[in-house]
Amino acid sequence: MARIKHTDSDMTQGSIWKHLVEFAIPMAIGLLFQQLYNTVDTLVVGNFVSKEAQAAVGSTGSIINTVVGFCAGLATGASVIISQRYGAHDQEGLRKSVHTTIAVTFLLSVVATAVGLLIIDPMLAFMQTPPDVWNEARSYLSIYFAGISGILFYNMGSGILRAVGDSRRPLLFLIFSALLNTVLDLFFVLALGMKVDGVALATVLAQIISAVAILVTLSREEGAYGIRWRQLAIDRESLRSILRIGLPSSIQSAITAFSNVFVQSYINAFGSACMAGYSVYSKLDAFVLIPVQALAMSSTTMVGQNWGASLRERARASVSSAIQLSLISTAVLGVSAFIAARQLIGLFSPDPEVVSYGVRFIQIVTPFYLTICFNQIYAGALRGIGDATAPTVIMLCSFVVFRQLYLLVTRLLNIGFISVALAYPMGWILCSVLLAIRYRRSALFRQPAGDAA
Repeated sequence: MARIKHTDSDMTQGSIWKHLVEFAIPMAIGLLFQQLYNTVDTLVVGNFVSKEAQAAVGSTGSIINTVVGFCAGLATGASVIISQRYGAHDQEGLRKSVHTTIAVTFLLSVVATAVGLLIIDPMLAFMQTPPDVWNEARSYLSIYFAGISGILFYNMGSGILRAVGDSRRPLLFLIFSALLNTVLDLFFVLALGMKVDGVALATVLAQIISAVAILVTLSREEGAYGIRWRQLAIDRESLRSILRIGLPSSIQSAITAFSNVFVQSYINAFGSACMAGYSVYSKLDAFVLIPVQALAMSSTTMVGQNWGASLRERARASVSSAIQLSLISTAVLGVSAFIAARQLIGLFSPDPEVVSYGVRFIQIVTPFYLTICFNQIYAGALRGIGDATAPTVIMLCSFVVFRQLYLLVTRLLNIGFISVALAYPMGWILCSVLLAIRYRRSALFRQPAGDAA
């Protein structure tokens, strides 16, 4: 039992800020190294191959996220159920939910691989991918989807560990595999001359290694959340609970990612230089938003555990603390990115036109980053209490319906580049307002909070 105490974390007692920070820091570092996967790909092809190859690698993100996002939503559902059962000390329920999660992941891997490979050509055509980018984008996607099971098992396995408060071991495996990805990228591209195929293969191999490490770790775990392969089965009650929370998140993630295909098609219309510049900007954007993402996941686990333990006032306090921390960290990183925009973009590409587009994206979008803190934390808190439908509907309306209507109107008005760059911030603002209203009307405020910590 001593080993369990060192890895999991009971968030129903003790300092809220300390729990949030201790849990979020390893997750933030993990997200940092996770971003290195595709970021290193973009950096390597931008400096050692061509801007067309950089555009190919960068423009495929929305297609990949359409498939991966759906599966990640189910991982969120599994994580919430596991954290609730862990907080309620329901050992049998915890065991069943963990084994159901792993069994479902095997099925998802088969489906995701098949679907991913089938949608490559239609999606590239739908995005109006330029001819000088098409072949390399297709090659990258083909290799990525062939090995997509690695990232699915890593996400599910690390979600199990994080649900019980262990964010450190997933981080260690991720750091190793991210560094391996960097070494393999350089080896395949510089030593073997494989270009886009090389960075895709490096990414897949690194993801598979991280997945194996997570599964081995869970197999050796002595707690109720450890995997016993002979007990692997789908428990109907656990599956229903996971789907009830995870399926709305899956649909929201997949549709939101698919809507980004539309946005990418607008960007593609400006040519390969704009595509490459946007690709570099999006990588920097992902790094700036790492703290708020980590805090959102941290607050989801903390809210889930305290909700399961009927500590509603403490759950509300954790949400307020997470928002404060996310605003501070996002402001610091956002201002830094704005000031050093040209230098940062220049690290990824020596092409002046690519740098110009990337800097323009940063200067237009970064002033709106603080609005993301509210929609991410509130959405995570609502999912932590089992209310997955509301954030799903709100995010779909804000990030899909509103954003597409906005882009359509701006296209009709022929406003151009600036309107496309502002498509994301406008959706963030609307989403934050609607989620703030929903959060204040949630069960956390309707029910008595007489058991404050």
